[in-house]
Amino acid sequence: MKTIHIAKPGEIALVDTKKPEVGPGEALLKIRVVGICGADVASYTGNQPFTTYPRIPGHEFSAEIVTLPEDYEGELKPGDVVTANPYFNCGTCYSCRRGHVNCCHDNQTMGVQRDGSFCEYVAMPVERIYAGKGLTAEQLAMIEPFSIGWHALSRAEVKPTDKVLVIGAGPIGLFALISAKRYGAEVYVADILDGRLEKALAFGADGIVNTKTTDLAEFTKKITDGGFDVCVEACGAPETFLGCIDSCAFAGNIILIGNGKRDTTFLHSIILKKELNVFGSRNSLPKDFKELIDYVASGAVDLSLMVSAIYPMDEAADAFKALAHNDGSLSKVLIKISD
Repeated sequence: MKTIHIAKPGEIALVDTKKPEVGPGEALLKIRVVGICGADVASYTGNQPFTTYPRIPGHEFSAEIVTLPEDYEGELKPGDVVTANPYFNCGTCYSCRRGHVNCCHDNQTMGVQRDGSFCEYVAMPVERIYAGKGLTAEQLAMIEPFSIGWHALSRAEVKPTDKVLVIGAGPIGLFALISAKRYGAEVYVADILDGRLEKALAFGADGIVNTKTTDLAEFTKKITDGGFDVCVEACGAPETFLGCIDSCAFAGNIILIGNGKRDTTFLHSIILKKELNVFGSRNSLPKDFKELIDYVASGAVDLSLMVSAIYPMDEAADAFKALAHNDGSLSKVLIKISD
């Protein structure tokens, strides 16, 4: 089968690999569409600390079921277009035993610690596969990245009376915006790129601020009476985390989604003084996938607005290079593997 393969940082190519063997309890999936995650780009550039090489990237995908286990008795059937949970948990660690499978001590995410979905076929445990309920292959390929923001916003009790600030208007930040709007909150988005902020408005943001030209503290004073009830950090930068601490109301909630690569130094007494709740958020849960498929199927959100480009499989290297040099104009980029 054809496979998009990263031999080492900076070296990506379309190669031929062996079609996967299907084990007990596994379905054979024909990959339809795969989204390029920031983690995939980091694997390509060598900036993803958890990636081992060589590696097949990809964990945001849709697929068509080719075969199912002989003893399978569920609702899925060959020909269905589906998506799947790409976080492989051990099932035995303390987190898994308590039901926090997204926080498995030995988590292996497809495309990072194990080979991913940028190939024509994958074998997948059937319990990880979720019915697509009529969604398109493109929509289903965006369920996993959407689930990151969806799960994150479930960490704090967001109320319709809340004012929420999302710092970072990349795909994950935009999905967090949509997730916050689902609770009926008033949501504002901060970024340094006008193009991304315009997309935030298209997804229902109640207001935007370019922090390169407008002071975030002044914006916070203008919009709120003492700070935002919830601040979502979706960049992973020390400056944006500190911005959340400063912008958050006393007794407010901070949710961290962005995966930081630099140390953050601050006087932690400010968290005590403001009695802030700081939530980390990692991956997502099976229920997040299922809820999201129903939510998108209801027509509540048009995910096509998220897509900046769709590349054919034989131009995947060009897509990775474009994202590695993204000036902010690209949001979600998809690769079409098959019809």
